Amino acid sequence: MEHHVEVKNDNLDILFQPVTVGKLKLSTRIAMAPMTRGFSPNGIPGDNVADYYKRRAQNQVGLIITEGTLINHPAAAEGLGRPNFHGKAALEGWAHVAQSVHSVGGKIIPQLWHVGTARKIDGENPNPKSLPIGPSGIDVMTGEKVTTAMTLAEIEHIIKAFATAASDAKRLGFDGIEIHGAHGYLIDQFFWKKTNQRLDKYGGDMNARSQFAVEIVKACREAVGPDFPIVFRYSQWKMGSYQAKLATTPEELSVFLAPLVEAGVDIFHCSTRRYWEPEFEGSPLNLAGWTKKLTGKPTITVGSVGLDTNFIDFFAQGKGAKATSVVPLIERLKKNEFDLVAVGRALLADPAWAAKTQQNRIDDLIPFEPGAEKTLS
Repeated sequence: MEHHVEVKNDNLDILFQPVTVGKLKLSTRIAMAPMTRGFSPNGIPGDNVADYYKRRAQNQVGLIITEGTLINHPAAAEGLGRPNFHGKAALEGWAHVAQSVHSVGGKIIPQLWHVGTARKIDGENPNPKSLPIGPSGIDVMTGEKVTTAMTLAEIEHIIKAFATAASDAKRLGFDGIEIHGAHGYLIDQFFWKKTNQRLDKYGGDMNARSQFAVEIVKACREAVGPDFPIVFRYSQWKMGSYQAKLATTPEELSVFLAPLVEAGVDIFHCSTRRYWEPEFEGSPLNLAGWTKKLTGKPTITVGSVGLDTNFIDFFAQGKGAKATSVVPLIERLKKNEFDLVAVGRALLADPAWAAKTQQNRIDDLIPFEPGAEKTLS
């Protein structure tokens, strides 16, 4: 385990120097990880959401990746208060968010999202009569069939909805987009054999199961042109299956990533629970490190950065977390293992986490406590 107890952070210059990553020019290497919040009534982000992101941007966060924003489909959401990325009022709200972040010199990209069969049929959701959709209609948590498989027409509709959202992001002045292809949500459900049992071109081997994502990336690229950054977030782990491996070897990972690169991905956001854990035996590289090595593309690492527990402990046991050293992270950055560092719960609890870390004001950091996710500080 590479996690140190001592919290003083030295030699942080590499984290806080301006950097060009792909097509993004950023003031620091720190990104705010996307975290579902639920503070957008009727799907419309207000001034409180704009101020929430602005506070991070003005405190040394180089790139804001928003919470998941919903593409235009009636069953895109799981839960209430999730922000839409469609409709006049919601898009006007997001334009204000982008302007607020830009006003303090920050950069911001929306994460575009559809939850697929993670949407509960009996849950509190917008458009409650709309059934969840998925490649084969299989619940990602239980493995049970809960609805019918997506039709080709539905697949085409979703691809176009992602492309429209990407086009809107560019029109509104955002600095790029992130496509959410991780954690057992809709795009990831196509990747995973358990939830994708299709017999058409969208199911079968790894290449076929990637076709849906590839077509989404291609459609977004066509919508925004060659110079607008596209980030793709993916994970090995899934909700309810934290030890899952989409790729069990570097060779399998290469097969998975290559079509996404060809489709137009500029940067990969590689979601792990603990950034310091090696992804495959025989190498210290984490998932972001392997992804960069195999594709040559810039990568974002993430997973319990700056905290002494991983986020699963919070969800499973209600645990908070204390600050811990980012020195091991710095060493990996110096080795060029990855390019950006996404920070989640530490930034959720303390908007000035990055600035305080840079200044070695460790004693001033606000710890992540249960209940922090229920505020928009």
